[in-house]
Amino acid sequence: MKLLMHTCCAPCSVYCIDSLRDEGIEPTVYWFNPNIHPYTEYKARRDCLKEYTKSINVEAIFEDDYGLDKFCKNVVDSLETRCQDYCYPVRLEQTAKYAKEHGFDTITTTLLVSPYQKHDVIKKLGEVIAKKYGLDFLYRDFRVGFKVGQAKARELGLYIQKYCGCIFSERGRYLGEDFQPPKLPEGFEFLPVNPSINIRKERENKEQYLELLLEADPSEEIVRKYLADGDLFVLTYKDEPVCVSVVTKVDNDTVELKNIATKENYRGKGYGKKMIKYLADNYKPRYKNMIVGTTENNIPFYVKQGFDKYEKTIKNFFIDNYNEELWDGNMQCVDMYYYSKDLIKK
Repeated sequence: MKLLMHTCCAPCSVYCIDSLRDEGIEPTVYWFNPNIHPYTEYKARRDCLKEYTKSINVEAIFEDDYGLDKFCKNVVDSLETRCQDYCYPVRLEQTAKYAKEHGFDTITTTLLVSPYQKHDVIKKLGEVIAKKYGLDFLYRDFRVGFKVGQAKARELGLYIQKYCGCIFSERGRYLGEDFQPPKLPEGFEFLPVNPSINIRKERENKEQYLELLLEADPSEEIVRKYLADGDLFVLTYKDEPVCVSVVTKVDNDTVELKNIATKENYRGKGYGKKMIKYLADNYKPRYKNMIVGTTENNIPFYVKQGFDKYEKTIKNFFIDNYNEELWDGNMQCVDMYYYSKDLIKK
């Protein structure tokens, strides 16, 4: 097999290349992305891919075609369906043409790694276009390794884009009008970044975690109330639940982190930070902000996790809502301090 792999960026290529190499397949990377705008973004993604492929000894071919004029002319009458009508086929078609002219027998694309793309549309287009040129289309559901690839990309310091590519997806990143939650097959799960650590949303028997939640909030009445209405997340280490959190909806723009608790013998190991990072990633496609109410002692911790905007103080909250005095170390808990985290900004 001589494989030409259309590639939209370096981070998306990470898992695709690694998994193909594990199969004994050596891909040739092919850059052709006239749908990426503005030019500064186009250049950042292209140059990062050049550096990355060179660093891992992967052959790469770069066809420069910024393509703004063509893009605008071709999508102006079908903005809502621009991905399947133009962005996908123009790139797959050019990949197939180049493959046919230069002795490749198979094509594929890193678009198959993203849960935010129209996966089934890409698969069907790839198969039809490959057949048109007498080629094979190598289909892999690379989405299982999306988080693994992104985590490795961050570790390597690769440039990670904040939107799909075209100027309309850039607009949608700020206005929230373009985003559609990823639709994954039933039973589909991402490969965990660390096989020993897993975070999941618990939908049944949430009260089994009540004891651990009470370590962070000692009022059973209050905990039961937000636990019933909220989303419960459980972080496990080697199949043992070590950190739990509850998130509730405030309004259409905001969710609140109501509780996060880590087992005593696992504290100080970064599990709380991992949980907050996961929660932010989970909610940012649908909400703009996450708020948290905390004691004075814990303000520095939350500020470090991105809750860096002070919102309000509820005076005497812990005195008025709890039957007994609450202490955090050597400080009595009196006021509740609210801080927010912007889920959209970098």
